[in-house]
Amino acid sequence: MAANAPVWVIEDNCKACDLCVSVCPAGVLAMVPDPHRVLGSMVKVLYPESCIGCNDCELECPDFAIYVADKKEYKFAKLTEEAKQRAEAIKKNHFRALSA
Repeated sequence: MAANAPVWVIEDNCKACDLCVSVCPAGVLAMVPDPHRVLGSMVKVLYPESCIGCNDCELECPDFAIYVADKKEYKFAKLTEEAKQRAEAIKKNHFRALSA
């Protein structure tokens, strides 16, 4: 677990299937290029401050590679319109991180 993080990825367990990214309503996660991975990408937590603690990513992951902090231990964000729009943009971008 990352210190004081709302969500984190155990990259050794992750097969980069992007299921977690596909269900994130707040656009917290995205796939980023990683030439050292078989599929050439890896999921990253890009917007941890937007995590609402819904646990959808953790529940969707078939490989126990992503975890969400306990609601008793972490103060999660409220879902904002900006986060919803970012989530939609990431989904439309084939789950890839958006260009700055």
